Amino acid sequence: MDEKALEIPQEKNWKPKILIVGGVLGALVGLAGSFLLVKNAEKTGENIEISFPEWVRLGLLILGLLRSIATLHQD
Repeated sequence: MDEKALEIPQEKNWKPKILIVGGVLGALVGLAGSFLLVKNAEKTGENIEISFPEWVRLGLLILGLLRSIATLHQD
């Protein structure tokens, strides 16, 4: 049999769709995180002050999440 006959046609424009969905989801998650941070500050009556170590910890958590997302489709 011809190998080309066994190929499954794939949609060519899947990359932009993935990027758009990922961008929208990222924006929504960022907005939800900011909303929760503001609500917590309002509840406690304190100003939002994030120290440098907290920023570093948050950055490492985000990098870990990105690493997990990058390996989702690997066998």
